[in-house]
Amino acid sequence: MKQEIINAMQTVLNFQQLMMLEKVIHQTFHSVDFVQHKESPGEKTDNASLLNLFISSKKIEGCSEKSLKYYLSTIEMLFQKLDKDIVDISTNDLRFYLSDYQEKKKSSQVTIDNIRRIFSSFFSWLEDENYILKSPVRRINRIRTAKTIKEVLTDEEIEILRDNTNEIRDLSLLELLYSTGIRVGELVKINREDINFHERSCIVTGKGNKEREVYFDARTKLHLLKYLKKRTDTNKALFVSLHQPHRRLSIAGVENMLRKLGAKSKIDKVHPHKFRRTLATMAIDKGMPIEQVQKLLGHVKIDTTLNYAQVQQTNVKISHRKYIS
Repeated sequence: MKQEIINAMQTVLNFQQLMMLEKVIHQTFHSVDFVQHKESPGEKTDNASLLNLFISSKKIEGCSEKSLKYYLSTIEMLFQKLDKDIVDISTNDLRFYLSDYQEKKKSSQVTIDNIRRIFSSFFSWLEDENYILKSPVRRINRIRTAKTIKEVLTDEEIEILRDNTNEIRDLSLLELLYSTGIRVGELVKINREDINFHERSCIVTGKGNKEREVYFDARTKLHLLKYLKKRTDTNKALFVSLHQPHRRLSIAGVENMLRKLGAKSKIDKVHPHKFRRTLATMAIDKGMPIEQVQKLLGHVKIDTTLNYAQVQQTNVKISHRKYIS
């Protein structure tokens, strides 16, 4: 019991204070007998139970199944490695775990920081729910990651992709991705009834089941109308497979189609997310306020929007001459 108290306080007190606390505990409870009571069925606080409660809370918050599985597997790996009760896990335990994980898995700084963020979310929740006194992740700073300039599609590459698209479905899909910047997960959920051709807009369901309205251009409208007119099936999905029984197109189906189109067009790394990043860059580059780009992309934090968009160097040069030189 004394050791549990010491472990719980070590993130709050320095070494000298911990020594004093240990001495006080020893003197105060020297002649006291303790009886350990069994937990009642509704008061389980073992690692697995607390993890399940945490996952349930994240599910209620609207986290996707993919995110929940990632949270679950990441924290379970920590439990397996440390083999400690949650209340006994210290800051140093987590530091050693992250360091060892990176060394053995040869993981990038981005991956390690993602794991740190998951730990931070979990232990902060434990602290908020009064299962632990203080999160041991508080003293682990955000891991610095090297920022790489991610590629976007150029105007010429977009035209080449258009020219190499044989199916009207693929062309209208490409145009919708390019003009809206929606996520591929949002794209495959769109139904025909979600499209408003008069307003050139559609309703998409993003992360956390949040709905938002996005907009497309005249070119996209014409291709979509042509595609839907050609359809003979009754599937309510906007995009379906080319062959019978014409099932709703999956994320893997979209990615596979774009990958083949990229190979045919001799353009590297053609994937749905690249269209999203291209739209964000183009919007900011043409003067759209960052707050509106954030709204368009469905980002909660504006920092995420800034990470997506790359400002063209040519425009930086022009702006420098205009405002500074």
